[in-house]
This record gives sequence, C-alpha cells and structure tokens, in this order.
Amino acid sequence: MDPQAAKYIGAGLACLGMGGAGVGVGLIFANYLSGALRNPSAADGQFARLIFGFAVTEALGIFSLLVALLLLFAV
Repeated sequence: MDPQAAKYIGAGLACLGMGGAGVGVGLIFANYLSGALRNPSAADGQFARLIFGFAVTEALGIFSLLVALLLLFAV
C-alpha cells in the first residue's frame, strides 16, 4: 500500500469522530428536551449540565478533526 493512501485512509477514519460528536450533541439536546417537557420545574437546574455536555462533546469532535488534519499535513 502506498504511504500516501494510508495517510488518507487514516485521516478519513479520524473524521468519523466528528460524525459521532454530531450524533452525541443531538442525543444530549433530545434527552434534555424530553426531560424538560416532562418536568418543566427541573429544567432550569439541568441547563448547566446541558451546556457542559455540549461543550465536551464538541471538544471531542474538534479533537478528531485536529487528528485528521495532523495526519494529512504533518510530515
């Protein structure tokens, strides 16, 4: 296998994490909305956890993009 082709395959596999982050963000907001509709009085207390979960999930997606870019453009 050509090393250049292996680099592109590795970068493509690293980008799968961005799709996982998108699914994770969707699940976080869907579960928050479901819980907020069932118990509106508790929704305000869980908003900080919602934002924290969103931030961590997006950070993992950005990290996978960084790994893909490093595989493509480093060395």
